[in-house]
Amino acid sequence: MPFTSLSALLAGLRFARVLPLAPLPLALCGALAHAQSPETNDANAVAGDTQQGVATLAPVFVTANPLGSIALTAPSTALYGDALVLRRANSLGETLNGLPGVSTTTYGPMVGRPIIRGMDGDRIRLLQNGVAAFDASSLSYDHAVPQDPLSIERVEIVRGPAALLYGGNAIGGVVNTIDNRIPREPVSGVTGAVDASYGGANDARAGAAQVEGGNGGFAFHVDAFARDTSNQRIPGYAHSAQQRALDGPDAAQPYGSIPNSDGRWHGGAVGSSYTWADGYAGISYNSFDANYGSVAEDDVRLRMHQDHVALASEVRNLQGPISQLKFDFGYTDYEHREIDNGETSTTFRNHGYEARLEARHATLGPLQGAFGVQVSQNTFSALGDEALVPTTQTTNVALFGLEEWNVTPALKLSLGARIEHVKLDPVAGEDGTKFAGVLARDFNAGSLSAGALYKLTPVWSMVGNVAYTERAPTFYELYANGPHDATGQYLIGNPDAQKEKAVSTDLSLRYASGPNKASAGVFYSRFRNYLTEYNTGRLVDDDDTPVPAGTADALNEAVYRGVPAEFYGVELEGRWRVLERGAHRLDIGLAADYTHARNVDTGAPLPRIAPLRATLNADYGYGPFGAHAELVHAWAQHRVPEDDLPTDGYTTLALALTYKFHVGATNWLAYVRGDNLTNQDVRYASSVVRDIAPEGGRSVMVGLRTTF
Repeated sequence: MPFTSLSALLAGLRFARVLPLAPLPLALCGALAHAQSPETNDANAVAGDTQQGVATLAPVFVTANPLGSIALTAPSTALYGDALVLRRANSLGETLNGLPGVSTTTYGPMVGRPIIRGMDGDRIRLLQNGVAAFDASSLSYDHAVPQDPLSIERVEIVRGPAALLYGGNAIGGVVNTIDNRIPREPVSGVTGAVDASYGGANDARAGAAQVEGGNGGFAFHVDAFARDTSNQRIPGYAHSAQQRALDGPDAAQPYGSIPNSDGRWHGGAVGSSYTWADGYAGISYNSFDANYGSVAEDDVRLRMHQDHVALASEVRNLQGPISQLKFDFGYTDYEHREIDNGETSTTFRNHGYEARLEARHATLGPLQGAFGVQVSQNTFSALGDEALVPTTQTTNVALFGLEEWNVTPALKLSLGARIEHVKLDPVAGEDGTKFAGVLARDFNAGSLSAGALYKLTPVWSMVGNVAYTERAPTFYELYANGPHDATGQYLIGNPDAQKEKAVSTDLSLRYASGPNKASAGVFYSRFRNYLTEYNTGRLVDDDDTPVPAGTADALNEAVYRGVPAEFYGVELEGRWRVLERGAHRLDIGLAADYTHARNVDTGAPLPRIAPLRATLNADYGYGPFGAHAELVHAWAQHRVPEDDLPTDGYTTLALALTYKFHVGATNWLAYVRGDNLTNQDVRYASSVVRDIAPEGGRSVMVGLRTTF
């Protein structure tokens, strides 16, 4: 261990959520030491903690269904406890990358936003505890999601049309991160955790501490986290062979590491709540600070700060027509500065609020349902040299509802709907400037979905969903017009862009019998006006004037364009208990996914689509020892737009070993994890910087955790 004293250990704190009834060491080693349930499962099967080999109850899946149903029609994944801790990486996108249908944008080791079924940006709704925490991550790939995976207790991912209850910008899916900063259940006494780790391909020093306490009524939560990394080590050249050929013979070619890929961030939170038998009410505040480099520009760094205040309450078992009420509110003040050669070139700001009220009505015969209202308003501005969008206020008001009908014990039907009004109000520039004459836009967007779950046998079920969804274009898709040095692009919006309209469907076959679970699903989405970013093939300067190749600070011109598009694909996953003899347990898992996306008019592929991927893993446990192995193969991606470069395939191997022990009243866990042990040159097809910044090479991480 690199930590040689208690003070050094505390300086590298790593957050870990502590459940009063589940000692924290088991949160990491449960899947290893006991070979418990899989990392991910479709719909109602989730990964959880264990205590002395006995599985605790899985939390209710709250994102896909406000009714709290366990058997969900939605293609959904819940990741928490053991499985979440084992997957934690430097960014949210990398943490979730490889789950069924999920890939990541990546912009160096510190930056990654989830992609679901080939859709990214404002089609994937990122939530914290059910509401938005505004940032700039959907505007540009170099903008990190201001949330460290260490601070997350649970992640819920909803894929496809069932996500429409969260709006048109959830047309591809929802990623909801859940923490306990507002305690939702009674806490008695004091619990806490300290965790520290070191290693990886970028010498990451990461850690956190967390304390919770209460008297059974009032409860408090305090946490803090920190992460500090060096430049990312890679197996060879930073630029791909195709890119080096385009660079020319005189261009400098970084080797062995990615320049300017280091970073650091820290933050923390305080929260409190009052709990009672039928509900809770509370408030929390959290802060996040980051400073990291842009891998596209050696002299550009991004400094980020976010403050977020949340209010939450739930009241259950009400008498009358409404049986349950749930309220969530979040206010966010976000700012990041792009520092070019030590001077601030552009400041991005985003502040606003979102409130969501859900009401569950009393059972009406065979029907149970919920309805609600959601209101949000935020103001985004980009000030300085790279004012690529005008200051714009976006207001959204929506009504939504969901009904379920248990027709028979074997058949359940669901129907959901949402209608929303979106207004974008930009501040026009002076005559003669690039934002002169920009106009406000209003959109009315509606969505409707239907789903069915039919139990073929006690262990087999068939699930299907179909939806019509509309999404209003965002401010940057409408109004972008300016350089963005951090990504090496000049972005141009489409002020006449219309709503995206999509018809989506998915169908899956599921199996669940004890520890053995599997699912096989297909999906299809057809877009009438899919808005996405296309490279024009032109190199331009900061004024959008064409320049020859090799010109210093030349930018790739990219435009937002609406095209008819279709997405379809396959998602497979399964896990089987192959050995259970005494204290020995062994599980084998297999997963695969594939997405095909194209422009319907031309047949041309859409950009940044992950290729066919397959994963084989094994979990073994015996007493305090655990072991995990995972082999991932991604095929080459040659289906790319005309002005993009293809990516090669790769095969990676990861191994993890854990050992748990006790010292007095404290529980300890020591672990070692090796990633990309095959030292492959990994370039994600979903990354906009794949040809200049690959993923990390062979790495080893060691860590130590204690709970009290």
